[in-house]
Amino acid sequence: MTLQQLFDAFNNLNVLIIGDVMVDSYSWGNVERISPEAPVPIVHVQRTEKRLGGAGNVALNVKALGARPVLCAVTGNDGEGQEFMRLLSENDMTQDGILCCSSRPTTVKHRIIAGSQQMLRVDSEVDHVISEEEKSAFLDKISRLMPACDVVIFEDYDKGVLDERVISETIRLAKKYGVPTIVDPKKRNFLHYQQATLFKPNLKELREGLKIDFDPRQTSDLEKAVNQLKDKLNLKGVLVTLSERGVFIDFEGQKHLVPAHVRQISDVSGAGDTVVSIAALCLALKMPPPLLAGLANLGGGLVCEHAGVVPVNKHELYREAAEHGVFDRYLTHSV
Repeated sequence: MTLQQLFDAFNNLNVLIIGDVMVDSYSWGNVERISPEAPVPIVHVQRTEKRLGGAGNVALNVKALGARPVLCAVTGNDGEGQEFMRLLSENDMTQDGILCCSSRPTTVKHRIIAGSQQMLRVDSEVDHVISEEEKSAFLDKISRLMPACDVVIFEDYDKGVLDERVISETIRLAKKYGVPTIVDPKKRNFLHYQQATLFKPNLKELREGLKIDFDPRQTSDLEKAVNQLKDKLNLKGVLVTLSERGVFIDFEGQKHLVPAHVRQISDVSGAGDTVVSIAALCLALKMPPPLLAGLANLGGGLVCEHAGVVPVNKHELYREAAEHGVFDRYLTHSV
């Protein structure tokens, strides 16, 4: 297989993305005076925009890479839920996996920005776990969508869609159909992802999830922490993102530390979404662990050069992968 053939193969994949979705809302404007009602700036809004957020941004990354994302998530029975559905349609994504619940609002993160400065963020959300009845309806959607998918991404934001029952039943179902699972975890469910294929925490999540501290600059300490995680959750593999130090993967008997590329960082928001999306596609195609980690690491760095949360650009990723010889270098395991 060549690099071009790998990127072409992305186009044939169906990716089931299960987790918490939200509407990312932005208002941009100028500040020219202070309010007479309170000592706060008045932002004169000039432009507003709403985007798919949370697991929705992972879906945008998957789509940008050429694969077909299938979101399985929960929204509220409200205007923002309708807005989320509109955004799905606008981005040519199926609504088959969306469960609309009257018991909770659609999660919205509203950011107010003046110039290049974020002035305020207003969150509308609840984070209690969905009811047992809602879980059953949600799992029914997952069971109907699973057979046609090539890989499952758990995108957990601790908003209550995922819990031990949903996670364990989904992993059991995925194993039944031979579908690999990759996890982007948060704290509440960290230890519930028993027998997942690949677990992708960042350094902070790894420390907090295991309640340990270690020096990540010492590779032996990092390897011990990863081994502890693998044993505790009976995982096949772990991919740890290390910010400016790159990524570390322990999968299929191979351990590799892939260094980050030197970049002009603009915004790290959304980098994890890109990493898990690329890793999922490589996992579905059974790419060697160092190639999976190397390409995901490259993509995560690329989106950091852009302001705001943006999906990866497939053409940029291909160009950089070709320039850095990522495919040949990591395919031969010479990290």
